Amino acid sequence: MLTIFHPELHPLFEALGYAGGFAVYRWSRARHGDALSDERRWIVIAAAAIGALAGSRLLGLAEQAPQMGLHWSDVLRPGGKTIVGGLLGGWIAVEIAKGITGVKSRTGDLFAVPLCVGIAIGRIGCFFAGLADDTYGTPTSLPWGVDFGDGVRRHPTQLYEFCFLVLLAWVLWRWNKRPHVEGQVFRGFLAAYLGWRLVIDFIKPQPLVEGMNLIQWACVAGLMVLVIGEWTRNREVQSV
Repeated sequence: MLTIFHPELHPLFEALGYAGGFAVYRWSRARHGDALSDERRWIVIAAAAIGALAGSRLLGLAEQAPQMGLHWSDVLRPGGKTIVGGLLGGWIAVEIAKGITGVKSRTGDLFAVPLCVGIAIGRIGCFFAGLADDTYGTPTSLPWGVDFGDGVRRHPTQLYEFCFLVLLAWVLWRWNKRPHVEGQVFRGFLAAYLGWRLVIDFIKPQPLVEGMNLIQWACVAGLMVLVIGEWTRNREVQSV
């Protein structure tokens, strides 16, 4: 039985995830071009970063509140972040920034593959972090179960997600190369990742609310907004 427990590697892979995602973004922008000027693109990036930080922290703390309670001092302590909250928070912040600056075009397609790459690299760090990161799976008797240091063999859900993101990045990369409706690739990424987390979190030992954890409920909310947005856009196209 394999034993993995190196939490000191987590910050390294998190930094590599940011660097790798940004490198892929710059390569994609140079290769495919950008409908936005440099100034407007950086406004979008800044809004995404601020929204992602806030959303990740808020949902992460809300998820931990049933076990640890919630106090104002917890906002400043390390940990307590979630990718789903970051994606949803960044998405909301970008839409607000676009409304303020008058940007009408969809701006997310360039981020789809870089996000896959960055999150995938970060998940390797989550794997090495073991029990400290709260991203491990439930106990399993399957032969690839991993002992993260407590003598219990668990689903390596971090590696499941790594494999899923590598496959998704390949699909989105091919999609981006073909003619497509502006914004469609990013919405495809977001729907795929939220759907993935909705499913995979059923084998994570997290506090439940009506049968699902808070991250899963956030995924449901995000998917509903995507479906409603797509339905509204199709109605507008048909009415023209």
